[in-house]
Amino acid sequence: MRTRSLLLSSIALFAVSQSALAAGHTPLQAADDAAPVTAHARTHVAARHAGNAAQVAGGKNTPTRNTPARRKAEALESHATESVAVTGRQLTGRDAEQAVSKAIMRQYVPGTSAYKMLDRTPGVSFTSTDPFGIDSFGANLYVRGFFMNQMGVTVDGVPLNDQTYQSVSGMSLASAIIPDDIQSMRMSQGAGSVELPSTNTLGGTIQIGSADPEDKRGGKVSQSFGSYGSYRTYVRLDSGKLNPTGTKFYTSYARTDEGMWMGSGDQFMQQVDAKLVQPINERSRMSAFFNWSSLAQWNYPDTSIGILKNLGWRTPHLYPNYGLAYGIANGTSALPAGYGNVPGIDGSNIAMYDGGQAETNYMGGLHFDLALTDHLTWNTTIYGHSQTGYYSYTDSDDPSPNGAPFSEEVWQNRQERYGLDTSLRYKWGRHTFEGGVWYENNNQQAGLFNYQQPLLGQGAPLKAVGPYDVYGPAFLEGYNFQWTTNVMQFHLQDSIQLAQGLTLHAGFKSMTATTSGGAQYNNADWTGADALPNGSLTASQAFLPHVNLDWHINRHHEIYVDVAENMRAYEVSAYGVANSVYSVQDQATFQAQKKSLEPSKAWVYLGGYRYTSKYFQVNATVYHASLIHPILAAAVGSLTNPVSQVIDFGHISMTGANGDITITPIDGLSISNNLSYNKGTYDRNVDTVGGYYALAGKNIVNYPAWMYKTSVAYTWKGMTAHFDANYYSRRYYSFMNDTSIGGYWLANAGAQYRFGKLSVLKDVTASFNVYNLFNTKYISMMGENDNPAVGDYQSMERGAVREFFGTVSASF
Repeated sequence: MRTRSLLLSSIALFAVSQSALAAGHTPLQAADDAAPVTAHARTHVAARHAGNAAQVAGGKNTPTRNTPARRKAEALESHATESVAVTGRQLTGRDAEQAVSKAIMRQYVPGTSAYKMLDRTPGVSFTSTDPFGIDSFGANLYVRGFFMNQMGVTVDGVPLNDQTYQSVSGMSLASAIIPDDIQSMRMSQGAGSVELPSTNTLGGTIQIGSADPEDKRGGKVSQSFGSYGSYRTYVRLDSGKLNPTGTKFYTSYARTDEGMWMGSGDQFMQQVDAKLVQPINERSRMSAFFNWSSLAQWNYPDTSIGILKNLGWRTPHLYPNYGLAYGIANGTSALPAGYGNVPGIDGSNIAMYDGGQAETNYMGGLHFDLALTDHLTWNTTIYGHSQTGYYSYTDSDDPSPNGAPFSEEVWQNRQERYGLDTSLRYKWGRHTFEGGVWYENNNQQAGLFNYQQPLLGQGAPLKAVGPYDVYGPAFLEGYNFQWTTNVMQFHLQDSIQLAQGLTLHAGFKSMTATTSGGAQYNNADWTGADALPNGSLTASQAFLPHVNLDWHINRHHEIYVDVAENMRAYEVSAYGVANSVYSVQDQATFQAQKKSLEPSKAWVYLGGYRYTSKYFQVNATVYHASLIHPILAAAVGSLTNPVSQVIDFGHISMTGANGDITITPIDGLSISNNLSYNKGTYDRNVDTVGGYYALAGKNIVNYPAWMYKTSVAYTWKGMTAHFDANYYSRRYYSFMNDTSIGGYWLANAGAQYRFGKLSVLKDVTASFNVYNLFNTKYISMMGENDNPAVGDYQSMERGAVREFFGTVSASF
């Protein structure tokens, strides 16, 4: 599959280049109770982040069959404590948007996730276990309470769809483009424009655009060094214009190796980008793009409130101490000090050997932007994406046949998707009409396999990042799922110039997403089910409207309103995984739930005001969002015998406001402050296999109600210095709000000096950055193995500690 995708992308790129060169619960009942979708008796949630039960409501849903979170802590009622240049025109085309400037992008260490660059924006919360934010196992993004798998995200027009860990329906942004090659980044403040292709747009859109090749031949080299043995290399070569028609291309390579601040192992990633641009006459162009990425990353372990209280902030995996892990598993070695004293948690679930992931992606395509007449343009993107992923951890529930007390359990996922997004735009008087179609086909596969670990002293142990078949093929196959998903989206809209400075954008989209397939193999002894889910699911809506009104009163003042309805396609994941109905425990439950199942939808209302002048930029918005039929997962039942259940939460409401002010009192100095508030609540009670929960009125989990962000940047001649600090208020951990994580501050600082031209080198620059300047202890990820209904649960991750980075870069 990977070879075929690479071959297709390579052929397309070569063909294009050649042609271009030639040319708490109570026993009450209520009428508005939300109905449960399913329950998992084995608590086997196999996709940490493959769907985030958090979304506006829960956790990320990780493999918990044998993770530390499989055995929960006892019931615990505690409350643990612990120019911003995000600017831009409010409307770009037809949607209220904010943009991150190149000046802000340059303040981050090269290789930093684009999502982290958005974190200075009001209403955005991005946290990660690593300072670069590229570990998909430990990174999460929320925008106005919506989780990252409820945002429509594109790179050069290619939809990334569901980006959560171990997803078979999309691609992580960190893998889709090298951050150094990003030219533009725009995020909607409202629900997002109707023409953007995505299966999961509920809360808004993020659009990433890559840089074009340079007109002159040359290149760039960047080298970074950091704490814990981290280093990163970036090289780019530009062809310059090759002929009179303007043909040009570039190719770039990035290699990132992050040392782990806790435990052993590393987080390695390498990528290749390539882009070719061919002008066609004066107003048209064609471009071809290609991306390859490969990652091999050890993961950080899960923690809980109880672990933090009893063992502190650093409880790493045992890797590479195979002897100790082996002895603990077979009972001949004692647990590390204190590991047996955490209430409600088996110490062996804290003292795991390792866990990690290995993933390879290929993405490529063609983009045509053609001016057919003075009034008619045609825009088309053709793309393909192939992914193979392996996600593993040490499994002591299934010992190796050779007598080793554990094995390596590996989720093996594959997907291959192809798509076409095409639209026509026609200008007629005060109107700009636009209509188009997006189609995508995705072939998906997900299976679970166990591989043999060696006897102690009889060979090197398997690594979490593979290879896994060193001691033979998998000796156990738990299940194997295969699906085919087809998505068709149509949109039509009109942009009307009502008066000078007053524009109305009105349109709608229709979407149908059908998934067919399911379990192709079921190991009944392992799953405990006679048959696993197999069948078809369709999410369809003929009319999803979007209306946007933008009034530029004068050159300083602007008022805007944005209203839209959106729908999300059903999630696709295997047995025990995340928020998918395909993950229920058996075929009978799947068939029963299909009868009452409805896709998740959202209405988003937003209004705002903006003032812009030489010295001040002010932006204020208020919004309300109603999320209808969110299908989420929660850990219910007792904390020592948990049950992971997929539930239709019925209705979630979020109301909030954002205020942002940037002051530029003198040349080179920018001071920015913004404040965000979000009141998100569950509106219905839920009845689960673990009991009845009076959830109505409880606050949403994992997202802070208050955020305050400040930043200062000053440039003088070749020197730039910057400082930023974000405050995140309390985040509720359990759905019943009896446990939470206290608020915290997170600050960063940096400086760079641009030397300019030195000999044959141009734009020689040296920079120094400090991440987590005050070494704050904080929780980054919450709910990766589901959020608990009440009390504590081993389903959190610690944020990265203070780290230092230095970078030298130059062009030629």
